[in-house]
Parts: sequence; structure tokens; C-alpha cells
Amino acid sequence: MAFSSIDTIIDFLEPVNDTHLHADGENFTQKQLGNYVDIYTKNFPDVQAADLIIVGCNECRGAGVIKSSNTGIDAVRKHFYQLYYWHPEVKIADIGNIKRGIRLEDTCSALQQVLSELQPLQKKVVIIGGTHDIMLTQYKVFAAQQEIIEATCVDAFLDMNTESIIPAEIFLMEIFMSEPNYLKHYNHIGFQSYFVHPAMLETIDKLRFDCYRVGVVKEHIEAMEPVIRNTNIFAFDIAAIQNSHAPANRITPNGFNGEEACTLMQYAGMSGLLSTIGIYGYNYEQDISELTAKQISHMLWYVCDGIQKGKLESPLEQRENFNEFKLMFADFETTFLRSKKTQRWWMQLPDRTFVACSEKDYETALNNEIPERWLRAAERS
Repeated sequence: MAFSSIDTIIDFLEPVNDTHLHADGENFTQKQLGNYVDIYTKNFPDVQAADLIIVGCNECRGAGVIKSSNTGIDAVRKHFYQLYYWHPEVKIADIGNIKRGIRLEDTCSALQQVLSELQPLQKKVVIIGGTHDIMLTQYKVFAAQQEIIEATCVDAFLDMNTESIIPAEIFLMEIFMSEPNYLKHYNHIGFQSYFVHPAMLETIDKLRFDCYRVGVVKEHIEAMEPVIRNTNIFAFDIAAIQNSHAPANRITPNGFNGEEACTLMQYAGMSGLLSTIGIYGYNYEQDISELTAKQISHMLWYVCDGIQKGKLESPLEQRENFNEFKLMFADFETTFLRSKKTQRWWMQLPDRTFVACSEKDYETALNNEIPERWLRAAERS
């Protein structure tokens, strides 16, 4: 069946300039990704057949940057398509770039329209480029459909500076405070304390949202897998990566290294709930030897790796593929499930729904203690 919304979204997109996809003018070799991705250069890709859809959106006016160029996005594409295709079960479509509107709002509206049309296909869409305030558009796609969601962001900063008029520095407040509000929960991964006003963390805590300091995450990065597994929209700001691993980040020498960034993106690929992934904050003009573009391309590769691993998982309804553990803790009775295929864990809430958790949560309940993840999820359910 043909994709019925091509005529709706193609007006908002411009094709990829294929002359920018090849290093030194050479064609892709056998098994390089460029030979397998369905790229919008002339004909629109078959998005229905894809597991991952890539779209560029180089809109930076949210950070006060007027100049616009797709050079950085094309650099990411070039390096990504030179990587080797290790995931034959993962089909990828690149639908080009969002056309830049006269105003910032016009570009965001175009992106929202494209994402909304792709939403029913239940594919993962990765947005490359632009400033972090574009995450607000990811949220608006669900808000327009009145769907309650969970959001996760990886960033050194908490972009909720109410004293700023720059959208990229305050957009989180718009997500948190919009009425009606469709945000069930928010997770912030990798904040660096010296960049965050203590009052911001107090606000986050009052909202019962979860913040994870970069040092804590680096010590136990595997604890972020169930956090990301529960989320619907995910955003990764390059400011969260150390300058030595992403030279275009001129803000801080600290943060995640390249491998840790790839691990978090792999978790995003594995999530069955996650709909859109944004990779923001890449400034090509500040990059060195296109190392940040290469880092982002590796992060994309790990999204594919996560998607392939996620395909191994069974739906929770197929209980024969899970080990089931019924427990009593602190006068509560609940059930934990562990996948026989991936060893991942889920736990049941009082409303009988299941949420992702870790083996540590199970061990806590086994000791007759209430897992904090269970308690906070129960409060929201």
C-alpha cells in the first residue's frame, strides 16, 4: 500500500544533495550504509518499509542564530553512510530536510506537520540538526493529538531559564506549563550541577520529575535503559558530550564520552515506545575535522543497533516468553517480568499496567522495600 501522505509532507521537504554524500567524490563501497538507505534525492523513499526515518532540520533561530546552512547535516549524512551495514533487519529512509520558513515558527510548523503525518506509521524518526528548542515540536505532535506522554532529554543544562527570551534556553518551561498539558513525566539525563541553578532542581522535584547528574549516570549508565525504554520522545543535546569527543561543543570540557553517548542512543533504539529522537546543538562552524559529525554518525549507527536488538523482544502479552515473579513488599502485591530473550525487566503498578524497570528494582522489592521507581510511577498512574 502506498504512503497516502506523500503529497501532504513533500511540500515541506527538500531532497538531499547527493553530491555532498560522498567523501572525495568516491562512490560507496559494498556493505556501506549509503548503498542500502532509501535516500530522497529524486524519488521519495518508501517510508512504510522503513524502521528508521531520518529528517534534517537546520533551524537555529531559537538560539539567536540567523544564518542557516545544511552543511552540518550533510556532513553527518556523509559519515553515517560511510559506516558499514551491520543491521540487515533495520530498513532506513532519509526523507531530506525541512524547508526553512520565513519565521522560526514556520519551520517548526512544517516539522510538526511532517512528524504528525509519519506518526501513524509507528516508525522511529530521527531529527538531525537545529537547536534544542525543536524538542518542543516533538512534544506538540502528541499534544495536538491529546496523547499523554513521557519525555527524556540528555543535556548538560536545564533549559528553563525564565529570565531569558531565547527559546533554546526556556523551551522546557513551555512544555512543563502548557495548558492543557499532556506531559505525564519528564526525565533529564546528564545535567552538570555547576550549570544548573538550585531553584531549577527544586522546581523539577516539585513536579515529581527525575533528574540524573552526569557523574551518577556515568557510574551506572545501565540504569538509564529502563528510563529511556519508558519514554515516547527523546532529545540529545551535543552540549552533553565532552569537547574532546565532540569539538563543536565549546561550552564544557566535561560530560559523556563518545561511547557513553552511543550507549544512550542504543537504549533509545531499543525502546518500543519511543517515537521521535532529536539530535540537537551541532554547530558545524565550530567543529574540528568533522569529528562531531562523525560522533553523531556513530550515535545514529547505535540507534540502528538498538532497533535490531529491540526486534528480539516479545510483546508483554506473550507471557510464555517471560519469567514471572509475584512479590509482596510493604503491603503491596505486584508482579515482575523478565524477558527470556533480552533479560530486561518490567514491574506492575497498582493500576495493573507494566512499566520498564531494572533488576535492581526487583532485588529491592525482594528485600521487602519499595523500589523508588515503582513508587514514583505509582504516584503518576
